[in-house]
This record gives sequence, C-alpha cells and structure tokens, in this order.
Amino acid sequence: MTMPPNASAKQLYRVVIRAPIAKVWEALTKQGEVLPFFFGSVLHTTTLAPGAPIRMRSPDGKYTAVVGEVLEIDPPHRYSHTFRFTNLDDPVCVVTYELKAIEGGTEFTLITENVPAGTKTEKNMAFGGKFIVNALKVWVETGRPNFTARMIMVMGKLFAFANPKSTLSIHWPLDRKIG
Repeated sequence: MTMPPNASAKQLYRVVIRAPIAKVWEALTKQGEVLPFFFGSVLHTTTLAPGAPIRMRSPDGKYTAVVGEVLEIDPPHRYSHTFRFTNLDDPVCVVTYELKAIEGGTEFTLITENVPAGTKTEKNMAFGGKFIVNALKVWVETGRPNFTARMIMVMGKLFAFANPKSTLSIHWPLDRKIG
C-alpha cells in the first residue's frame, strides 16, 4: 500500500496491561461479542486471516462503523488490518496491534499509518487510539469496561437513530471489497 501524499506520520499508542499475552490477544480478537474498548462494537469477519474482511458493527448488527481487510495476523503478537470509517469518504489507512510479553504482563501497542492528514478520520483516530489502549487495559485487567467506555455504549444506544444511512450494515456485507 502506498502512502497518500497528504497522509500523517505513524502514530503509536502504548500501554502495559497486567495480564498474560494470551488473555490480551483473546480480548482483542474476540468475535460475536460487544467489545467495550472498540466503542461497544462487535467484530464480524469470515476468519482472521490475511485478505479476510472485517466489520465493526453495532451490537444489534444494524450499523457498521468501521470496515477493513486483515493484512497480517501472527497470534498472539501482531494483527494488522486496513481501516475506514463508513460515515466518511476518506481513503483507507492501516491499524496494527502489537503485543509483547514482558515481566508482569503484556506491552500493547496500537499503531496507525497512512491516516489522511487534516481529515475527520485523523481527528477520530487520535482520540480513538488513546481510548482503545486505555479501555482495553481496564477491560482485560478488571473484566469491566471503564467509565468512558460505559458512557460511549449508553450514548451509542440512545443516539443510534441519528447514524447516517451510509453506516447501515446492508451497505457493508462481508463480501464487499473495500477500496
């Protein structure tokens, strides 16, 4: 994938999670369940393998917030995929999760690359990167979503009716190729 001329530099978000690497990997790649650290979305895919589609959908499956394709998967160390918000017309970027077993837990790093500079995608991903690493840490360590994740999930349910029609899952089947 070539980097668009207006893409921002690579961003890294890192945290140490007091849990074994297998537990962090399991939480990160869990399918069919609400994932509070992913803004209350549910991961849908055919399989976690290179070339497989991914969709981050609302718990009821009606809306799809993020679409992409798996680029690389190396359990339990690395998972990389393309990423595009369904409500924005920005080009795809790349999100990579790296896990490293360390004494006392797991070093978790979220890396974003090729994010179109000056776009809503860039702004949303800057907030999202920080949120995801912190919410994942709390979720894995305590088994409970942090306060911000709980509020985001409540607000998502209350305001689902306001989601743009472009985010309806009927527009984002798993067999649709993403740019």
